[in-house]
Amino acid sequence: MSCKVVLAQTVSASFRDELKKTIKERGIRPKLVGFLANSDPAAAKYAEWTDKTCQETGIEFELRVCSRNELEEKIVEANQDDNVHGIMVYYPVFGDRQDQYLQNVVDVTKDVEGLHHKYVYNMYHNIRFLDKEQTKKCIIPCTPLGIVKVMEFVGVYNSILPYGNRLHGRVVTIINRSEIVGRPLAALLANDGAKVFSVDINGIQELDRGAGIKLKKHEVKESTQKLEDILPLSDVVITGVPSPSYKVPSNLVREGAVCINFSTHKNFEGDEIKKKASIYVPAVGKVTVAMLERNLVRLYDYQNQDKATSA
Repeated sequence: MSCKVVLAQTVSASFRDELKKTIKERGIRPKLVGFLANSDPAAAKYAEWTDKTCQETGIEFELRVCSRNELEEKIVEANQDDNVHGIMVYYPVFGDRQDQYLQNVVDVTKDVEGLHHKYVYNMYHNIRFLDKEQTKKCIIPCTPLGIVKVMEFVGVYNSILPYGNRLHGRVVTIINRSEIVGRPLAALLANDGAKVFSVDINGIQELDRGAGIKLKKHEVKESTQKLEDILPLSDVVITGVPSPSYKVPSNLVREGAVCINFSTHKNFEGDEIKKKASIYVPAVGKVTVAMLERNLVRLYDYQNQDKATSA
């Protein structure tokens, strides 16, 4: 088989090494607080994993467990604590619009997950900086950002092209349109110049920046095509279906495609996809955590910039 399997640990290594070096050389210790207000064992496991990774990197991590009815008050307390540099919440909490409200209760200057409305608005409108001077990059949700870094690592992004256009000519199919990963990822990739097919149970949408990528931000169109039409066209296939039974039909995948799975389940048939794909990335979790830490250090620096400016 000519397929190269790329592990998340390999992709995340350079980011984690850089973070460790930065933290050690500068003698800093950013603090991240995670809130657990549900009984989901997967969330508890993710919190445990985050704690372990942060300890290795030199970041202080504190998990605060509370009831969901206490959560808003606890977030406000962390917002007001100057010793807390980053806040994350293990969702779902209520599983409805109240979770969206909580995402905006987190102070935008401490939102390591990039879920605050300001970051979400900027991401969809292809606004990449928080300030006119372009000294502060926007915070991007960790898993979508991690998948972008995976795609850069394996060479999907064309570094010869200008920044912001480096996916020009690429066709990407994303089988997931969740508000946390699939939809923002589609916007990020389309804003970087790709033609993106966004697939969920309700149908397929097509995102791009128009002919010659002349538009400043992506536009969305409903597509009449089916999965069997778009998979053979796709340079990259990304999956995040939360079901152990869902499998991408390997026979439809384009020869030499890059296949990336971010679901906790294996959405690709391991042996079969390796016969078609040139690169297969079975999971991205460790890259996601590295992006979380990277976002935290970035927010730590922004907070200190703001303090120096107001002093």
